[in-house]
Amino acid sequence: MSSFTRMWEDLVPVGRDPLTRGYRRFAWTREDHILREWFAGECAARGLTLVEDRAGNQWGWWGDPDATPGLVLGSHLDSVADGGAFDGPLGVVSAFAALDALRDKGFRPRMPVGVANFADEEGGRFGVACAGSRVLTGVLDPRRARALRDDAGVTLAQALRVAGRDPEALGPDPEALRRVAAYVELHVEQGRALCTEPDDPFGDPESWDPRRAVAIGTEIWPHGRWQIDLFGEANHAGTTQLEDRSDAMLEFAAVVASARVLARESGCVATIGKVIARPNAVNAIPEHVTAWLDARGPDPEAVRRLVDTIRGEVSEDGARGTVNEDSWTPATTFDPTLRQRISDILPDAPLLATGAGHDAGILANAGKPSAMLFVRNPTGVSHSPAERALAGDCARGVEALTAVVAGLAG
Repeated sequence: MSSFTRMWEDLVPVGRDPLTRGYRRFAWTREDHILREWFAGECAARGLTLVEDRAGNQWGWWGDPDATPGLVLGSHLDSVADGGAFDGPLGVVSAFAALDALRDKGFRPRMPVGVANFADEEGGRFGVACAGSRVLTGVLDPRRARALRDDAGVTLAQALRVAGRDPEALGPDPEALRRVAAYVELHVEQGRALCTEPDDPFGDPESWDPRRAVAIGTEIWPHGRWQIDLFGEANHAGTTQLEDRSDAMLEFAAVVASARVLARESGCVATIGKVIARPNAVNAIPEHVTAWLDARGPDPEAVRRLVDTIRGEVSEDGARGTVNEDSWTPATTFDPTLRQRISDILPDAPLLATGAGHDAGILANAGKPSAMLFVRNPTGVSHSPAERALAGDCARGVEALTAVVAGLAG
């Protein structure tokens, strides 16, 4: 059994819902604790020095990054609600497997090599994506982070205390950042751009071109999340005349429709995928609807205009509502010098831009040379149990990452 297979099998049952077959691996939960302990165990098994920064991110180091900054590989282990198995864990497992392959060859790096597990990348519990890397780099203020609440009303500060941690210790960590000379994140593709026959979903993926199994990331679209609160008046659903109703759900429906139209017109994508209605009763008119808008696109100004238009629609004609930004990540173009070096190492690998956010983007925007590799996804589906990567393509991903480390740190 390969080290990749053994590690993958270790992770399969953690946080998996027996009904949906999806994963619920939320930050600072029992499942998260198990995953963090697993990461620590894998570091110990390889003799890596385990370090945790002030944001809760884990780093396993081969060599001393305090003597000279090192090359870091990795990703995250948390998930969205009912997410897939590959988004995040594929990068962490592949990083450990690449180190194993290098050591089996007797490779000795000229610089430290680390493996990172970034905390709360998905924002599945507290609503802010890449929270661990944002706090680390100072993009997310620790006071705001501690006040974030999950759906049960539990604050991040409370969750940290339950996990046996001091929430006041949460904060930026320039020393941890200083140790990073460059960061390379391997991730499952979140689309079907690498499929040899993208228009033939019934084709045989096993016959696809192996040279398109792994791509090199070029950029991440700018993207953000906004909380939208809409207000009405609670009343009886059966006795209140239509003309007498102030229904927050109608306002919400208008926002959903508008977001779709505006996204199509502006060349963006926009989604409202989470909504909470109050009082949330079948026979009651909603008095308050909270929804979260996710908007992205290649043009940051187009994304901003989309949100500003929705903000204006929510507040016009006396309607009661607010639109507040939860997070914003500017466009990220990965370091061209690092990307060229990786292209020289992997000359057959295609280039791929993405609309999905990653910790690599946060580090890149903090001035750290960063790069990404994407492993082909035959279903094109992500953030769902249907997310996939073929065993052969995963092996090619490890081979590519191994070659990159050898080329950059050799």
